[in-house]
Amino acid sequence: MKKLLAKVWRIFWKLSLWFFAISIVSVVVFRWVSIPVTPLMLIRCVEQKTDDKEMKLDKTWKPLEELSPHLQLAVVCCEDQNYLKHNGFDFGAIEKAMKHNKTNKKKRGASTISQQVAKNVFLWPSRSWVRKGFEVYFTFLIEVFWSKERIMEVYLNVIEMGDGIYGAEAASKAYFKKSSISTSKREAATIAVTLPNPRKFNAKKPTRYLNKRISWAMQQMRYWGGELDYDKENKKK
Repeated sequence: MKKLLAKVWRIFWKLSLWFFAISIVSVVVFRWVSIPVTPLMLIRCVEQKTDDKEMKLDKTWKPLEELSPHLQLAVVCCEDQNYLKHNGFDFGAIEKAMKHNKTNKKKRGASTISQQVAKNVFLWPSRSWVRKGFEVYFTFLIEVFWSKERIMEVYLNVIEMGDGIYGAEAASKAYFKKSSISTSKREAATIAVTLPNPRKFNAKKPTRYLNKRISWAMQQMRYWGGELDYDKENKKK
């Protein structure tokens, strides 16, 4: 029995070492290499096939300088206002979400943009504690090895922005018939407010609720001075 336990323990440690090595190498490689496909993209394709729908995977990778600066600011205003300040986790937002969720049926999340990138690029969609644990691990890694600019670049290239639509370039062309770099402030805000549920909300035909959210997002963008200043935060560190 002791020999069996010792063997199992050795196998566990070998697998653990391989996992840590492969995960770290993957994060380092993706610091420069474009993400070809994500687990969520593949899952959505399978779902479409299972539902006898046309398989759609619309995405076009663009470097950060070719992605709308308005959209970069809009997603921070809507999704993660402490993005440039935190190291992957917004503990203040987590605390507020926990208090809210104790007394409200409609649950509120507190995932940062960094956490969303970790989940989308390296993991699968799930609410289990195991998946959440891996999310914490990969969020830590990308915050160590990637810059905030790179995290934003990956985020705006892989995030789901509609049914079969991934990334800012594909979304801008699908909804506004233009490249992301030409997206206006209002169009950027429109895309950003749909992100909590991009397959439910339609950026091309915003509802009254979405129009209110768009107005709020544009107001937040004005408070921020109309741009996301990465260099300003980098100098503080």
